Amino acid sequence: MNSTAKLFLMLGSLNAALAVMLGAFGAHALKTRLSEHMLTVYQTGVQYHFYHALGLLALGVIAFHLPVSNWLKWSGYLMFSGIVLFSGSLYLLALSNVRWIGAITPVGGTAFILAWFFLTMAISKNT
Repeated sequence: MNSTAKLFLMLGSLNAALAVMLGAFGAHALKTRLSEHMLTVYQTGVQYHFYHALGLLALGVIAFHLPVSNWLKWSGYLMFSGIVLFSGSLYLLALSNVRWIGAITPVGGTAFILAWFFLTMAISKNT
């Protein structure tokens, strides 16, 4: 297994487990502690966390089939960064209610978008 495939498979599986744990924590421990709005914010973080954990797993599988390129590597780095920045900022916002943290969320969203575009480039450059 090449190191890029291994890295993204490990990051994907660890983040999928973390997303499940954080989702369960939100559903059980936070249900009565957060306002309905902040619980929705938290759940959005979990949802995108899980989607992009699956994206990292997909990148790991793709890395088995395509020659590893900088496009592919950066797609994974951006996807992981997006989880940290987008989902992480939503978790912190919901738990702390510190509004300025919400300014970080679009940076993470941009990382997600770029990750998917970089994956497109990795696939298109493979001829």
